[in-house]
Amino acid sequence: MVIGDLGHRITLQKFITEVNENGFETAVWQDYKTVWASVSNLSGKEYYQAAAVQAEKTVKFTIRYLYGISSDMRILFRNTQYSITSVDNIKYENRFIEIKAVEVEKSD
Repeated sequence: MVIGDLGHRITLQKFITEVNENGFETAVWQDYKTVWASVSNLSGKEYYQAAAVQAEKTVKFTIRYLYGISSDMRILFRNTQYSITSVDNIKYENRFIEIKAVEVEKSD
């Protein structure tokens, strides 16, 4: 992976519970980090393996290593939301993370 390939901005979000002005707890998506990423569609063997589980649009994001990324987060990219399906610390080198995610319908 060449750093120059990380040419797209994505925002990682996590689901949190906060108290609103009436004192009730509400669940909202909060921005966690905005990072540079390489973005590509799955192809070949990867696509068919993902399609066996998800029929939707699956996208692969590659980012610099960032501690704390998990599958209960989501990604915002070009006004589209993606639900994270897998997170892979490539070769356990703590240099890059490969995230596979599925496009989801907009929600708040």
